[in-house]
Amino acid sequence: MHYDVLIVGGGFAGAYCGRTLGSLLGKKAGQRVALIAEKNVLVFHPMLAEVAGSTLSPRDVVHPLREFCQDIEVLQGSVTSVDLNSRTVTVDGGRFTRNHEITFTHLVLAPGSVTDLSRIPGLSAYGWPLKTVADALRLRAAVINRLEEANLSQDQAIRQRLLSFVVVGGGFTGVETAGQIIDFLRSAFRLYPNLSNQKPRVYLVHLGEHLLPEIGEKLGEYAEQVLRDKGAELLLRRSVSEVTAVKAILGDGTFIEANTVVATIGSATSPVVVSVAEQLGVTLSRGRLTVRPDLRVEGTENIWAIGDCAAVPWINKGQQKFAPPTAQFAVREGRQLGRNLAAVLNGRPTEVKPFTYRYLGQLATVGDREAVAEMLGFHFKGFLAWWMWRTIYLAKLPGALRRLRVMVDWTFELFFRRDISITQPPPDDMLRAIHLERDEILLTAGERSRAFYVVRSGTLRADAPGSGTFGVNSVIDDDLVSPDKRWLATVRAVTPADVIVIRGKAFELLNSGLRLSSRSEDKAEITRT
Repeated sequence: MHYDVLIVGGGFAGAYCGRTLGSLLGKKAGQRVALIAEKNVLVFHPMLAEVAGSTLSPRDVVHPLREFCQDIEVLQGSVTSVDLNSRTVTVDGGRFTRNHEITFTHLVLAPGSVTDLSRIPGLSAYGWPLKTVADALRLRAAVINRLEEANLSQDQAIRQRLLSFVVVGGGFTGVETAGQIIDFLRSAFRLYPNLSNQKPRVYLVHLGEHLLPEIGEKLGEYAEQVLRDKGAELLLRRSVSEVTAVKAILGDGTFIEANTVVATIGSATSPVVVSVAEQLGVTLSRGRLTVRPDLRVEGTENIWAIGDCAAVPWINKGQQKFAPPTAQFAVREGRQLGRNLAAVLNGRPTEVKPFTYRYLGQLATVGDREAVAEMLGFHFKGFLAWWMWRTIYLAKLPGALRRLRVMVDWTFELFFRRDISITQPPPDDMLRAIHLERDEILLTAGERSRAFYVVRSGTLRADAPGSGTFGVNSVIDDDLVSPDKRWLATVRAVTPADVIVIRGKAFELLNSGLRLSSRSEDKAEITRT
């Protein structure tokens, strides 16, 4: 497949770029422009905390990309590699549709950032991120399950640990999440008479002097006071240095006993952006690609970048800055790039314009009927700011039906207790059994390694020299994997075979250091349990 414009990323920046470009190119846009997204949804991130707090339904904060960008082609898949020399992007479409190669004339990078909690020991294993709708649902389910466990326990120390919640990070997401957890607990506690003598505790740990540094000291101080009045315990100028299953250890050696730690920090650069920077030989600016005012990556003519992954020049009040990585800027950058690309594709390069935008301000909720806002230089707080937050974000939601649903949910939330039913599906099994018939392929050379395999019955053979066969209890792991995490050989069944697949977090742990010695010539075996 070939497209004149290939957009990588389905967040605000990529979606609005594709939508704008599609509307300007007309009927042929679907043949010329494609957007690659890991999921066919545009997530309205500012409202994720309300999903975690059971104020909104998960479907209220998502919109199908195929509907939002209906004039262009939408491709669901994960980008595994980008080759700038051949102008090729390789896409993994899922379990049965991998390694699709798509060529492009213009490449738009808008993958956003990724979550990396590995910098704090234990946070990856025990921290609850809040990046996706699934994250919000998992966090909501975890809070409800902690209430249920505490309701059963007769040990006061265990109860208090179960009813203690630590939120790491005092930015927008951290403040809004802490407020939502407090309000949810306050609403749900009435249904747990066994806990009437127990007080839930919500801690907010922030490294800075004040909360919400993006919005100003005065409003940050107001947010602090509101949270304290609600019962939150603020630990400012503090950091979390380690997390275990039962405690969050702070940088000064003290600790908080808690079974639930919410991580609103840990944004890292997308591997796709890192790969492009290496191929171009450029240095990332705080993890972002430096772009020219017209949104082209420095030193290129056909590579463009917007959103969280791009350091976009922006003039504010006469000062040269980089546009902050927020949703309102991503939307405007996407629209401007859509117009610029339309001008280039239509043979009117003189119509390409630099990115300009008059900053409107920022808003953050601090729980039920409380918010802070900075709009056009004016500060608002309390109920008025909360009303502004809801009004503005309601207007920004794509789709009239979705806006109506949100209005209904918000109205019911004003009069009724929040829902405590758990709708989150159980997690995928980390171990899965599969069956192969004779000559059926288990894995193909060149594919990215996503799992390890244990042979339960039958025999498999790898076509790489010296690899030999894999019999019962043999392990097929990273001895057959290249440094760039791709399989070096194709492995197929010599006889009918049953294989256990080790994937998910179990695979990640094994792949990050713990090795299963498995060379076929060593006759490695796993002890049956």
